[in-house]
Amino acid sequence: VRLRGMTCSCTPSGSAPRTVTVTGSGEARVVPDRASVTVTLNHHAAGVADALAGLDSAVRAAGEVAREFTEATQIGSRGLNVWPAHDDNGRQVGFEARHTLSIGCRDVAGAGKWLAARAHRVSDRLSVDGVSLDVSDQSAALSAAREAALGDARAKATHLAELAGATLGEVLAMQEGGGGYSGGGSVLY
Repeated sequence: VRLRGMTCSCTPSGSAPRTVTVTGSGEARVVPDRASVTVTLNHHAAGVADALAGLDSAVRAAGEVAREFTEATQIGSRGLNVWPAHDDNGRQVGFEARHTLSIGCRDVAGAGKWLAARAHRVSDRLSVDGVSLDVSDQSAALSAAREAALGDARAKATHLAELAGATLGEVLAMQEGGGGYSGGGSVLY
């Protein structure tokens, strides 16, 4: 988790109001504990109805395997497409049906086991479009990143105040936001 753009304004003590405004950044590394897998199932057939029927059997098999490794609420459809299939010479040779699914796994190891089992039972009708990793609870990492960002900002402000022949006073304002933090808009303290 990265947090950038922590801005602090400080007034050097014992002087007319002067401010130092700096931006600090902080980072905390976290090991992902959940995964989301996006897969596409496909089936080729002579007609649209046969392409959809073959695809339906692949989707059902994939769903059965997915429910062995995650809750049904973590399985979602992302799209269904059917179009004419053509050979290398451009002649239509039937139809291709594709269905894209997104499956959330509450643990990373479960995602790997699910993919292996699914590939075995669905075989060549499956393509993996992507695997994304995430962290269930980012609150501790965000707190650590904020502390690091504030420490970085304070060190910069102290250095600048010393260069100006002053000492750092109280923090006047703080704003959170920027780079890698995706928790929402700026927050004023």
